[in-house]
Amino acid sequence: MIEATQVNKDTDPYLSSFAQLQKELEGKQPPWLQQIRQAAISRFSDLGFPTSAQEEWKYTEVAPIRRTAFKPAAYENNGLTIESLTGLTFGNLQCPRLVFLNGHYSAELSSLKGLPETVQVKSLAKVLEQHPDGVEPYLARYARYQDHPFVALNTALFQDGALVHVPKGEVIQEPIHLLYLSTGAEEAMAIHPRTLILADGSSQVSVLESYVGLQEGVYFTNSVTEIVAAENAVVDHYKLHQESKGAFHVGTLQVHQARDSTVRTFNGTLGGKLTRNEVNVVLDGEGAKCDLDGLYLISGSQHVDNHTRLEHAKPHCSSREMYKGILGEKASGVFHGRIVVLPGAQKTDSKQTNNNLLLSDEAQISTKPQLEIYANDVKCTHGATIGQLDPDALFYLRSRGIDEPAARSLLIYAFASQVVNRIKVDLVRTELDNYLFSWLPEGHLVREAV
Repeated sequence: MIEATQVNKDTDPYLSSFAQLQKELEGKQPPWLQQIRQAAISRFSDLGFPTSAQEEWKYTEVAPIRRTAFKPAAYENNGLTIESLTGLTFGNLQCPRLVFLNGHYSAELSSLKGLPETVQVKSLAKVLEQHPDGVEPYLARYARYQDHPFVALNTALFQDGALVHVPKGEVIQEPIHLLYLSTGAEEAMAIHPRTLILADGSSQVSVLESYVGLQEGVYFTNSVTEIVAAENAVVDHYKLHQESKGAFHVGTLQVHQARDSTVRTFNGTLGGKLTRNEVNVVLDGEGAKCDLDGLYLISGSQHVDNHTRLEHAKPHCSSREMYKGILGEKASGVFHGRIVVLPGAQKTDSKQTNNNLLLSDEAQISTKPQLEIYANDVKCTHGATIGQLDPDALFYLRSRGIDEPAARSLLIYAFASQVVNRIKVDLVRTELDNYLFSWLPEGHLVREAV
């Protein structure tokens, strides 16, 4: 248990950052947001950072974040151009793109060509300064800062982020790319990006949210994304982490679904020293459907923690969840998935799967699929597996003239591609497939084989 004096010591730098931010935002933010920010920083001060003594954080120690004196990140371009982004994953996608450098909107690197004028894809800071009434019913109304210290910290300290608002009946064919870049700095920096995605009735949109570290270094990204899908809306959301090897990333995705809406999410963790992904979905309208997919490819001493919560609040809703992990060397991982069926949510149909592949004897994974059912007419299943490469399958490939490194890569690719192939957007699926090939030791041989 952390003593009160220790909590104060850990939270004081963030309270000082909040006081400075309030001065900078004076006259630039609406009163309702100022009140929310004040409540959030007070709640963070009360909660402090979580510890492994708490059940939800039992296997993930955030002491390195707590002990590091992170400074608020500043905008730094460092000579970046639109052309220099093409080498990044998804950098070659010819689609509308908003770019943020250290959490701040970069107009010179962004391009919104091809978007209908009725669709809003904007800097959230600009929206809050110029037209805050449009986001007041949604911003910070779904991701609960009252229960989560990192959400509270983001709510209090976010300076910018993205707003994606698709009006009723609008169908967006191309994915919208939100690219959050960390440029690196001599001092450890903290970034608190905020994303709000609003899909009005019968609209359709695909959003790609990616986090990339351009240089090695220690920094802390604390992101919050809220998705609100109205009646009959369809939202595909893809989040990809490619933070630097010394980076910490804590991300919360909060989804709220109305009647007959469909939301599909994919969470890919490829980088970072310590990553915590939280995905919370509330199916709050009859006939709502949700797919939660995830893939984590980690090695070295990386640690990734995936926590998901699917709450079935209304009848006749369905959900499918598949998370797969590949862990090498001394990497460690956590998967804790909860399906909650509330009273009255009859005819719920839900399935949860977590499969993990350990590539070394030192890699570790803790998995805990969980069902909480308070209704009596439901169909819910869950399961988890942990294993290594099948020696019989490896022998079979070796007997066909494939050397051992290529055979191992082929089996790893087959394991991961099951979840990658569930991605609906062709451009995103192809790009992730290409990354998977490059990640494998003998990826070029696998590409020829498939």
